[in-house]
Amino acid sequence: MKVFRSISMFAMASAVAILPFNAPVFTSGVAHAEECQHSKWGKDDELGAANYVSPERTLAATKLVKKGESHPLGIVVNPGMPAFPPRSLSLQVVAPGQNNGRDTTQDFGWPASYNDDIAQLWFGIGPQIDGLGHLGEKNYYYNCNQGKDIVHITGLKKLGLEKVPPLISRGVLIDMAEYKGVEAMNGGDAITEEDVKGAMEAQGVTINEGDVVLIHTGWTDAKLASAPKEWVSTEPGLDNAASVYLASFNPMAVGSDTWGLEVVPPKKGDRVFYGHVELLSKRGIYILETMNTGRLAEENVSEFMFVLGHARITGTVQMIINPVAMW
Repeated sequence: MKVFRSISMFAMASAVAILPFNAPVFTSGVAHAEECQHSKWGKDDELGAANYVSPERTLAATKLVKKGESHPLGIVVNPGMPAFPPRSLSLQVVAPGQNNGRDTTQDFGWPASYNDDIAQLWFGIGPQIDGLGHLGEKNYYYNCNQGKDIVHITGLKKLGLEKVPPLISRGVLIDMAEYKGVEAMNGGDAITEEDVKGAMEAQGVTINEGDVVLIHTGWTDAKLASAPKEWVSTEPGLDNAASVYLASFNPMAVGSDTWGLEVVPPKKGDRVFYGHVELLSKRGIYILETMNTGRLAEENVSEFMFVLGHARITGTVQMIINPVAMW
């Protein structure tokens, strides 16, 4: 019987992120403009699968809320938590203008006390959405956009996440740990196309165009608090063929309860993180990482309403998120 773990990471403040492996260099795939295919939504499209958001799909998703239950799909983010290097987060809480016991009555007309916070962080840590400008191949990104044209140190000139609307859709969970007969899969365990097909059939899961597909491996519940260095050094996940197979359903997003979605280290013959290219660059399908899927798996929630309204900061590649599952 599976035991649901509430994810808490306060104990990991001193954990050090380490390089997960020596990643091979991408050597093939979309390499030249003449090989790149423009999006089915047009050569100027910057939204990709977010184009699936519609009043009809939103209304259909609301019909999945029958018990009035909701669950945060974002885990708690803590300063010092492990992350794909060199990503990190540091936080300071300050009381502006109140140092040395300064009285703020002259500012407010009454003795106010208040705090602000200052953070230095990478948006690609913890629970996150990968935008379409995150990963491509040989400097080609979604819809044939070249890095030299869209990437600037002050932010993306195209494909920024600020343009993406709230993602509202039907969500489905594929419980791969349950299918494998384990509480949590092991690092390096590959999820194949046959695994995905088998789990979907066994669990009665169907994927419709525009759905959000989440995969539960049990990895984050099992390892993040207890073995943070192991958690960030390896992971179970999709192999290259499984990424292509899931993409064939034309989902809005594909995510998992792991920090990188694909298996690390990659299966022999596969390219590391190449599922990111298949989903983001080739098809405009968003990726959701480190999703808090434990409760959904424990309560056998395989279908739910998915709602994500992310922070809209101009030119961002990724964003820390807390989507909500409702059923």
